[in-house]
Amino acid sequence: MGESQGTKAGETRYRARALPFLASKWPGRVRVLIGVAAIVLGVLLVSRPSSSLQTLTAYTGLSLALSGVGDLLDARVMTGRRPAFESPWVHRVLGGFWICAGILIALWRGLAMDVLIVVVGVSLALSGGLRIVRALRGGTDSRAASALLGVSDIVFSSLVWWWPDVTLLLVAALFGVRTVRFGISQLAQVFQERQQPRPRGAVGGWRAGRWPRLLGAVAALALALGCAGVGVQLRSGSPALEPFYTAPADVPAQPGRLVRSEPFDRAVPTGARAWRILYTTTNTAGSPVVASGLVIVPVASVPGGHKVIAWAHGTTGYARDCAPTLLTDPLGSGAFPSRDAVIANGWAIVSTDYAGMGTGGPQPYIIGEGEGRSVLDSVRAARQLSEAQLNRETVVWGHSQGGHAALWSGQIAPAYAPDVRLDGVVAMAPASDTIGLVRSLPSLKGGSALAAFVIAAYSATYPDVNFNSYVLPSARTMVREMATRCLSSPDEFVSILTALSLDNDQGILAADPAQGPLGARLRENIPTGHTEAPLLLAQGLADQLIRPDMQSAYVSSLCAAGEHVDYHQFAGRDHLSLVADTSPLMPQLLSWTTDRFAGKPAQASCTRS
Repeated sequence: MGESQGTKAGETRYRARALPFLASKWPGRVRVLIGVAAIVLGVLLVSRPSSSLQTLTAYTGLSLALSGVGDLLDARVMTGRRPAFESPWVHRVLGGFWICAGILIALWRGLAMDVLIVVVGVSLALSGGLRIVRALRGGTDSRAASALLGVSDIVFSSLVWWWPDVTLLLVAALFGVRTVRFGISQLAQVFQERQQPRPRGAVGGWRAGRWPRLLGAVAALALALGCAGVGVQLRSGSPALEPFYTAPADVPAQPGRLVRSEPFDRAVPTGARAWRILYTTTNTAGSPVVASGLVIVPVASVPGGHKVIAWAHGTTGYARDCAPTLLTDPLGSGAFPSRDAVIANGWAIVSTDYAGMGTGGPQPYIIGEGEGRSVLDSVRAARQLSEAQLNRETVVWGHSQGGHAALWSGQIAPAYAPDVRLDGVVAMAPASDTIGLVRSLPSLKGGSALAAFVIAAYSATYPDVNFNSYVLPSARTMVREMATRCLSSPDEFVSILTALSLDNDQGILAADPAQGPLGARLRENIPTGHTEAPLLLAQGLADQLIRPDMQSAYVSSLCAAGEHVDYHQFAGRDHLSLVADTSPLMPQLLSWTTDRFAGKPAQASCTRS
């Protein structure tokens, strides 16, 4: 009799919580529909991490709210049959907390990601702690599920702080599993009630939902540990800085001075030997800085020394640890073409990392003066390496970002480095039209990652370019994080997921990059000056990153200004296949370079093929 009265009193007390009470009274068909909808929603969250942020925020917000409803619907609290230790405030806090968090996430688009990281990180940690306390003090029915869910919350909290730009994706994955568990528990309860109807007045059954709850907790923990394991693997595969790149206490003011060198043996072409070098150069502001690079020469010496291919590599990233000399394949990472043919011809390769890559300071990413100086000073420094036996003949090759650097090298060489006489300049799919490139990036899949490099570089190099003025508040953390990863590193996968979500949604830009200070600086870095050395420019007609129409317009502008350009277009070749060993460009590239080294005259006017 006393137990019955206690049960009724418990029921009456918890009926004041309208949502759980009403949900428990819904007809079976309604609860079946809710269960199925929850399962579908949860599967979508887990299986579609690159959904647009708008869709993902809606999914995640609803899923968090359903998770809160699941906590409030805990049958032991609802029926009053709870152990003495377990106060209803625990369920109220957890349930109400996740419902409120769901509403916050749904409104996230108007918030900065920094705010979301703090809210979600702290929330998951507190939720995990509460669940573990319940497990330590609870009965056998709830102990396992609460403990597993608590640990998964804490693991996901750590991941949120570790991978801040994918906070929403991590939360979506976690609560996707929980939403599936909630849906299964609703279906299980309806099934049990149909097999064995509840007594009149009963609010719900714990036993029916125990196994779905436990299985959901196991799945959540497995997902958390899996994500943590993947995170460790991604981090461990990233390049690490080395003491070699540390600048001396007093950087020599003279650019092109060799500071130090050491033998290098990673991915060196057959029949060649190599050294890693540290040398002085000048940054965009005109201050002395150090840069690193690579010198590769054939083992067999040649009379008069080796002719030099000064290589300006394509994009490998923006951060310091993205320097090609830190990567597994220094030449391949920057898309160097025909390395074996170069060595077979007896030519040397001098490849700059660019200042700010490996060494400290911002990289001059698509910033012409800084790139060009890094290239020219690497040649000056390499000549001081007596073992390399280099002569004075030099042709600059560059691809993509490096094509931009090659064009600028040719323009500034006479004034900046008159001692580096260039016999020719080759720009392959160069980022020549900086304005057009940055404007087109949002329309490319994953283009936000490259836009992040540009904005990071320009805001760090030019005081008048304000990062916050050009990046949406909701994307700022994502942009900063994307700028820290290298294209060839395992953790670039995270940037790809982030970029796909951003590109499917609002992008990252808060203002037109062609306007204001950023637009002015981008225009400054279009290589429109005079180039004394012969110029070969190559473009793939299937290139979606550097569009052929933009390249043709650039070449036309040079021709109209009286410049001499040997322009070649290649059908069916995209951005990378243009510089593949099987590309029809390769025979022309080697032949053209051979002619320049031989002193043969180049085309005297603009030509196109």
